[in-house]
Amino acid sequence: MAEVTYLEAIREALIEEMDRDGNVFCLGEDIGAYGGAFKATEGLLDRFGEQRVIDTPISEIGIVGAAAGAAHMGMRPVVEMQFIDFIANAYDMLTNYVATARYRAMLPCPMVVRGPSGGYVRGGPFHSQNPEAGFIHTPGLKVVYPSTAEDAKGLLKAAIRDDDCVLFFEHKYLYRRIKGTMPAGDHVTPIGKARLAREGRDLSIITYAATVWKALEAAEQLEREDGLSVEVLDLRSLSPLDDDAITSTTRKTNRVLVVHEDTRTGGIAGEITSRINESCFEWLDAPVLRVTAHDVPLPYAPPLEDFVLPQTSDIVTAARTLAAY
Repeated sequence: MAEVTYLEAIREALIEEMDRDGNVFCLGEDIGAYGGAFKATEGLLDRFGEQRVIDTPISEIGIVGAAAGAAHMGMRPVVEMQFIDFIANAYDMLTNYVATARYRAMLPCPMVVRGPSGGYVRGGPFHSQNPEAGFIHTPGLKVVYPSTAEDAKGLLKAAIRDDDCVLFFEHKYLYRRIKGTMPAGDHVTPIGKARLAREGRDLSIITYAATVWKALEAAEQLEREDGLSVEVLDLRSLSPLDDDAITSTTRKTNRVLVVHEDTRTGGIAGEITSRINESCFEWLDAPVLRVTAHDVPLPYAPPLEDFVLPQTSDIVTAARTLAAY
């Protein structure tokens, strides 16, 4: 089968789910005739019509509120945030209303909020954020962040079919850089299951999204230059986390490095480190280390962005420190 990009995989998932279930529809800013800011919904308006591909006003809280109401009535809306940074405008609706709907009133809320996130694209502070940690803290929301084209499609299909709200983060740096071959048939990736991206025996790197690829580059360099066998675990799902996979790789290599593009303070690396210390402390031969972004707004200037965000060289340096314990 022909390879498709990460972005094309997302479009395939939307088309297949809209074909499969007439209750699935899309809404967001400029997703119709324009096809979305990154063209993820290109062609959907012609195929499904304006009743199922709805251009909305610029009001994130209004879009999410409308989607929640539709979800309560049995529809399965897929909301596009033009940039995931602006999901902050819908924070109240998502955390106070959507996340608690089932608990408060036994109301299912089968909806997806998806959109482009992340840096490495010189987008500056308003178009490069990774706000996933702000939602992982909220019970009632599921959060996924795929790194491959195959998982972008499989996880989006799973998210659309889920009976709870799923926040679906798509790393814009990967949209047209990463390709994959889709498995035949109905390709669905279960939410809550990590993926072993690379097997190793000396130390483990736990990561997700674009930094999976940085970790894989670092693993190759460490094997070539230092003779280290590095395992890379792609979390894929951030809420719920795959505790079994995290425990398994920790007990296998006894050294763990957690890498993510989000900021250090309050990032999910701290939660993962705590869980490892609670469940696998006796298996550790060294402290769990972290490689993350610095605690500053993301700069626009390329040299500054490169300094703030985790790079392959940062991962290599941290891994060598970990291996030396």
